[in-house]
Amino acid sequence: MSAATTRSRTPDRLCAEAVDLARSAAEEAAAPGVVGEHAGLLSEGDRVVTHFFECKELGYRGWRWAVTVARASRAKVVTLDEVVLLPGPDALLAPEWVPWSERLRPGDMGPGDLLPTDAEDLRLEPGFSGEDEPVPSSAVSEEMAELVEAEDAEVTAGAPANLPAAPSRGSIAAVAEELGMRRARVLSRYGLHVAADRWEEAFGAKTPMAQAAPASCVTCGFLTPIGGSLGQAFGVCANEFSPADGRVVSLTYGCGGHSEAAVMPKPPRPAPPVIDETRVDPFPLRPAADSGSVSVTGDEESAELGHS
Repeated sequence: MSAATTRSRTPDRLCAEAVDLARSAAEEAAAPGVVGEHAGLLSEGDRVVTHFFECKELGYRGWRWAVTVARASRAKVVTLDEVVLLPGPDALLAPEWVPWSERLRPGDMGPGDLLPTDAEDLRLEPGFSGEDEPVPSSAVSEEMAELVEAEDAEVTAGAPANLPAAPSRGSIAAVAEELGMRRARVLSRYGLHVAADRWEEAFGAKTPMAQAAPASCVTCGFLTPIGGSLGQAFGVCANEFSPADGRVVSLTYGCGGHSEAAVMPKPPRPAPPVIDETRVDPFPLRPAADSGSVSVTGDEESAELGHS
């Protein structure tokens, strides 16, 4: 490596003394009054020096104006190279830029928002279109196709809505339509696993609510089963008083609203009335004469206080 290509650690004397030239260049590029004191210099190479000046502009704490000057070989005149505003070691910087697809979090979408799905999304895989061979994880397997062919069922292409006549029930297209497989893409094994992990973390057996529950959701009457392979481990809670109402919960999850955890006691019912049909109870229309608190006398005038 030649000496011309190596960077000199010792600043060039004439370039290091060109502080006034660097300041005037920084003041010309910046707004008036925002260029502060000289904050040092740095040797960029042979006869190339960068001068730093403090930046007093609001919002740029710790930033510095960097003015690079240079001198040609065997020349005594220092020329200006460039002027830029650079962050210092303790500068206030904006957070590192993150693509929107990585910034998006669950619950950020609002009415009218569109979320494009990556064509190579690992959570999805091609569905069954009826024209190509079924994917290995498809419910319409090769064995089903052989069975249909053995029964001389008609195999049609395209969606049933675009066919001149409805396909026969035994065809591959009809079976795929019934199973919900005639979609452009379906969940892959990875997509199923990440969904299961997410639901298990939110409403699973390790949550504090499940740890304190009297029983699990697998025996709860409010659990609504779901279809597919995820239905073997998850369901939907239909208890309006549960914290997981309307959510996908693990069968090992539980809460205090379990249908069989605490049965409310029945209110007491009065005994049925006893009717004796063998006797008659008299009910007088007027009270008896001797039912009052004052005895009855023959002469009302002789009564001093009268009758009650």
